[in-house]
Amino acid sequence: MRKALVSFSRLPDFTLWNKLEGRRIPLSFDIEATARCNNNCRHCYINLPPDDKAALHDELTVDEISHLADQAVSLGSLWCLITGGEPLLREDFFDLYRLLKKKGLLVSVFTNACLITEKHIKLFRDYPPRCIEITVYGATEETYERVTRMPGSYAAFRRGLDQLLEGGINIDLKTMALRSNVHELPAIARFCREGTKNFFRFDPMLHLRYDGNAERNEEIRAERLSAEEILALDEADPKRSAALEKRCSTREIAIPSQELTDRLFQCTAGGDSFAVSYNGLFRLCPSLWQRDCLYDLRRGTLAEAWFDFVPRVLARTTANHEFLERCRICPLMNQCQWCPGHADLECGRMDEPCEYFCRVTHIRAETFGKRESSAPKEI
Repeated sequence: MRKALVSFSRLPDFTLWNKLEGRRIPLSFDIEATARCNNNCRHCYINLPPDDKAALHDELTVDEISHLADQAVSLGSLWCLITGGEPLLREDFFDLYRLLKKKGLLVSVFTNACLITEKHIKLFRDYPPRCIEITVYGATEETYERVTRMPGSYAAFRRGLDQLLEGGINIDLKTMALRSNVHELPAIARFCREGTKNFFRFDPMLHLRYDGNAERNEEIRAERLSAEEILALDEADPKRSAALEKRCSTREIAIPSQELTDRLFQCTAGGDSFAVSYNGLFRLCPSLWQRDCLYDLRRGTLAEAWFDFVPRVLARTTANHEFLERCRICPLMNQCQWCPGHADLECGRMDEPCEYFCRVTHIRAETFGKRESSAPKEI
């Protein structure tokens, strides 16, 4: 891997951001530029074929995204994440990226880097991104392409990554821990830490498809690690272990409030960020795809969505006794991956317990909640 020719420091915390956080101002938003992708990853929740005509037809135009960004900035947005699918598949990506930068937004991009060209490097040098985030699916061609199921994708990824590093573009490298690549996780971690000084992270929690595709959901479930395997990865990373020890200590355990027990949304959804799908659907967070929680921005304004629609969604309650008597009163709920969006994807309704998330949360709490500070070997 080639080293970066220019060294970028991390952006400092924004004092303005800290002052405004918690005041229900949409400080940041995700824009899913497309649902199409050049790869076909086993675990991905949104990767339609690159030539999917229906998805291409439904994509927001540059003009529509420009109008949306103007509305977001007027409401106080500072930061935008361009994601997908693979956003670089859009032929008008250059226009899209440039217009968001010219509106004064801090812009990050999620990409697999396979489609990076010198033209992209020039764009990013002329209009520096806050960060380009790249997922590394394997340290070898065999493992990488076992995940992407796309011959030639590893070479394309390495070529794109080298171009970004040579161009001095600020990048973050990360990975998803899957059954198909977990055997290479230490090698992936070394690869990422050699490529950038920025913090390397991995995520073992896979989420199901936004479109409910049953066959693809079974593929995702097959890639999930067990709670015990996730715990082993946690224990092998000292920074991760330290963070989990803090979260699982008695000081971090929540005492459920009786007055909040029937409210469905106890997370930060709709607090200071939102997401917009490739076809213009406003969501309180990237994981929330439940039909009644979507607002069509092609038929209404962002202000209407933020000030009128969001409070109505957040006011929703539940009468599901299993959820109320199990999850709502659980002192580990603020540590759990459960949320209404994930519950809907997993179970088909927003007020159902999710057994997989529950087991991971409890095994972590049982292990790290009783532990004194330790220094496990780094993966």
